[in-house]
Amino acid sequence: MAHDHDAHELEDHDRGLSHDLPTLLSRRRALALFGGAGLAAALAGCGVTGGDDGATGSSSGSGIPEETAGPYPGDGSNGVNVLTESGIVRSDITRSFGSASGVAKGVPLTVKLKVLDTGNGSAGLKGAAVYLWHCDIDGRYSLYSEGVTEENYLRGVQETGGDGSVTFTSIYPAAYSGRWPHIHFEVYPSLDAATTASGKLRTSQLALPEATCRQVYATDGYSQSLQNLAQTSLETDMVFSDGYSLQLAKLTGTVADGFTATLNVPV
Repeated sequence: MAHDHDAHELEDHDRGLSHDLPTLLSRRRALALFGGAGLAAALAGCGVTGGDDGATGSSSGSGIPEETAGPYPGDGSNGVNVLTESGIVRSDITRSFGSASGVAKGVPLTVKLKVLDTGNGSAGLKGAAVYLWHCDIDGRYSLYSEGVTEENYLRGVQETGGDGSVTFTSIYPAAYSGRWPHIHFEVYPSLDAATTASGKLRTSQLALPEATCRQVYATDGYSQSLQNLAQTSLETDMVFSDGYSLQLAKLTGTVADGFTATLNVPV
């Protein structure tokens, strides 16, 4: 089931150069616009630094790239705010909570993120919080997409442990038209900050590797995803085309037993 999410994700409020350059322009396109020296000066002025596809991917002094939250964040910045609702703090995000009762179907996926404090030698950031959300097997976002506006599955908040880690139990998201398979997340300084949608430290996206996507999308229910995947790539994706080494998750597991995605999140 294809959706025109990519067009909506480009419809963002004008938040100025510091937001638009890192989130909406790839470095390749920006180079064409500004030239090498001009781009470097512009990015430096915005406080933006970044590596390239050859970076190590584990941590960075400037942190994981800031990205657009897209049009379906559910954090109050575009309509509904699920973060203030009782029940949003949970590890298993496959089911809706509150008065909703929907269950997201799909290949099981465990998402493990480790938030690192770049101001403290990239040590694990204890007591922070992560809000994570993504689309379902049909490319729909709960709270927004037709058919699931009354559902709130595939959204949840977790507080980081002593080593900065959080774990979410979910399903493998679809590949919808125009975007590489991905998972959205926001990092907050505390659980209280997350559940009041205030003081956000970082908004970013996790990219899923092609080999695993192909395995999952060959299974029942994901046939449209397999077609959509063939029409894009990490190198041409509107978010990841300017470099994705810090955002490409490591995947382990099998279709039968489910997969685990792990990613370090330096902030």
